[in-house]
Amino acid sequence: MARLATQTARDQVDLVPFVFAWMPARSSARGLGAIVSAIDHKPKTTHRLQRLANIAGHPAVTVLVDHYDDRDWSQLWWVRIRGSAREVEDEATRVRAIDALTAKYPQYLDQRPAGPVIEIEIVAVRGWRAGRS
Repeated sequence: MARLATQTARDQVDLVPFVFAWMPARSSARGLGAIVSAIDHKPKTTHRLQRLANIAGHPAVTVLVDHYDDRDWSQLWWVRIRGSAREVEDEATRVRAIDALTAKYPQYLDQRPAGPVIEIEIVAVRGWRAGRS
């Protein structure tokens, strides 16, 4: 499960589940790579979602990916990623991002995401898993 945390214009935190893919850094200057996501065909009232407005006003975001198991707590883990997000403007990056998402999610093979694409440049990564300190 992955969640994206953005900051509203009123300094409140918005937290939404989202699908994502990791893209390696294109150069050593970009370091840790990027997380990409796209507004897809799943039912929504609009493609101009609040997260896009939040990112435009406050690009600093946090992504939380975690695994929880009610029966076996030794399987628990989480990864927190902090980054700087932007809506992708250039077509080459957009295609690369959608290719990465399509490679990860077979659901996109029949209908590739057509909405806006978000790229989060990874700044810091922290994690935890059961049994490790």
